[in-house]
Amino acid sequence: MRGGRFLAAASLMTGMVAGNADATQTAAANDPYIWLEDKDGGKALAWVEAENAKTLPRLQNDPRYQTFYAEALAIASAKDRIPMPEQLAGKILNFWRDADHPQGLWRWTSEADYASATPRWTTLIDLDKLSQAEGKKWVWKGASCLQPEERLCLIALSEGGEDAISYREFDLEAGRFVENGFALPTSKQGAAWLDKDTLLVSRDWGAGSMTQSSYPFVVKMVKRGQPLSAATELYRGAPGDQLGTYAGVMTDAKGNKLVLMQRRQAFFGGDTSVWTPEGGTKKLDIPARTHAVGMIDGRVIFETSDPWGSIAPGTVAWAPLAEVQRGTVRPQVLFAPSATQAVQGVSTTQNRVIVTYIDNVQGRASVFAPSGTGWTSRAVAVPENVSIGVASTTDRSDDVFLAVNGFTTPTTLSAFDAAGNAAPRTIKSLPPRFDAQGVAVHQYQATSSDGTKVPYFVVLPKGVKLDGTTPTLMTAYGGFEIARLPTYLGSTGKMWTERGGAFVLANIRGGGEFGPKWHDAGRKTNRQIIYDDFVAVANDLTARKITSPQKLGIYGGSNGGLLMGVEFTQRPDLWKAVTIQVPLLDMVRYEQIAAGSSWVDEYGSVANPAEKAFLEKISPYANIRKGVAYPEPYIWTTTKDDRVGPQHARKFAARLGEYGLPYLFYEDTAGGHSGDADIAQGARLQALQTTYFAQKLMGPSTAGAATAAR
Repeated sequence: MRGGRFLAAASLMTGMVAGNADATQTAAANDPYIWLEDKDGGKALAWVEAENAKTLPRLQNDPRYQTFYAEALAIASAKDRIPMPEQLAGKILNFWRDADHPQGLWRWTSEADYASATPRWTTLIDLDKLSQAEGKKWVWKGASCLQPEERLCLIALSEGGEDAISYREFDLEAGRFVENGFALPTSKQGAAWLDKDTLLVSRDWGAGSMTQSSYPFVVKMVKRGQPLSAATELYRGAPGDQLGTYAGVMTDAKGNKLVLMQRRQAFFGGDTSVWTPEGGTKKLDIPARTHAVGMIDGRVIFETSDPWGSIAPGTVAWAPLAEVQRGTVRPQVLFAPSATQAVQGVSTTQNRVIVTYIDNVQGRASVFAPSGTGWTSRAVAVPENVSIGVASTTDRSDDVFLAVNGFTTPTTLSAFDAAGNAAPRTIKSLPPRFDAQGVAVHQYQATSSDGTKVPYFVVLPKGVKLDGTTPTLMTAYGGFEIARLPTYLGSTGKMWTERGGAFVLANIRGGGEFGPKWHDAGRKTNRQIIYDDFVAVANDLTARKITSPQKLGIYGGSNGGLLMGVEFTQRPDLWKAVTIQVPLLDMVRYEQIAAGSSWVDEYGSVANPAEKAFLEKISPYANIRKGVAYPEPYIWTTTKDDRVGPQHARKFAARLGEYGLPYLFYEDTAGGHSGDADIAQGARLQALQTTYFAQKLMGPSTAGAATAAR
């Protein structure tokens, strides 16, 4: 789930959390599968083992599985992938996984050497060796380095891929962990450098310091050499806040520093306060869904999803640092998207701001330079029909690395000087992973139930007969203002489109394809329109005879897994195959499971009568019916998922079994919410899913049929 946007008031949330428990007592008492919510309990894990023992032979014994696995693993572990750069301390750093290093290496090379075809890398941390030495499966979760020196870094590591992490201090110049340096034990937590001897930390400080949704809400100052028990409290939220409270330290190339405390009362918004050692905290008078995202030349840059004075939602705004430090901000416009545009990201260099955005789901980028009391801008020359993303910037220069890719366009890494006028130059290209000569990309629109036009992309084999017989995979997300953009198909292209299948990406509401309004249209009790949008795209595919219900498979994960569960229960007639990945499915009890109560701002709460009625109406777990001709779904999750949790998937599968309905269920023991413990796990999950879709949409394996005949 996306965690960068927030909303609402702590007093309301405190009462709501208390009400949630009362509102779900009856549902829990009548739920025969409540025991499957015991995530690591012996009885629940025995059930998981038995289910895996039924599902894995069905998929792994298909002759196609080993081919799919080998193809997915080869692509994921290929050594000719682009090592995506991070500019730090005058070097290029990169986190890398391959067949020899499945958990990964954190490594560096010089800026000059990086531009060569075969850079010489120096390893900083070998996670495979570290895991072996410590008897734990460490998963990389990133590094945060002290500015502006960029020598001391906090390394975030997760055991098995959970959201809970530990921090360890690392010396980039020495190339090793700092002896007796900062070390923060495992917790859902955040830490920011104030100076070389001081951290601002949110974590589990003991009883009464974590929200109901398992996030920290107390920020303390931790000094070097000081035990955590001696940390000094600086700021606190409240137990009823959805996402907790965190400190952030923002700097620019001129030496300006801004320390912010963000109290996330709701997922998309909350209070933002300035903190100084002399004056403590001072709350900013900015809308709840407005967030500081960068600073250059003493100007603080904001993204917003709420109206802010005369500034429309979705605008990138700015204000002088002095105003922000005083607490009263008069925002000015940096970039105002049109009705068809939506901001995707804001990055800063030494002297420039880079805004990446989409226009009718096509990637764009612009550079902004401070000028007097305003800004000048120029568009960055980029190809059509692609996604654009900033791979790396630094406060030390105006050098920018830009990643560009499309469905059939392998990723390219370009570089340009943001302070100059030259177009980006390609410095590295990903070799093709599948034969794209045989496919074409189309963008269409479907008409939803309220008349809104919903765009979608189709990657279709060239020359295919439009007779409704093309095996087609369709996906979407539809939530949390996350836009789904054209992205290189890679293993999907290799395993699916090369074998004659089509791929569809639906840009339904709930996402961020057209800014905050596209997201807000599908929040809480408005959510049915998201599901209607998805159905509209499916019907449009059938009307165009691209595919048909007997040849259409759908998949999605997390919030997209909820989407799949709803489509499975509401319109089982439209799909032949449904893969439901790490999903939310019990929407009556979701607030009581894992981090569920942090998403009330997206889904609503059973403590609100109208929202409860709606959640009961759409909850996939509550709406499975005996005797309905559902397609046989493939449901997968991970035991280590401490965000959504495996409980939803388990209970949904168990209810299907109770009603005598067919299903496949698989739970991997590692990988967290994203299934990223190592490259083999990712390849395995892809191969299992593709085998399922091949069985359902392409028919039995010829090799399998021959074996059966013998």
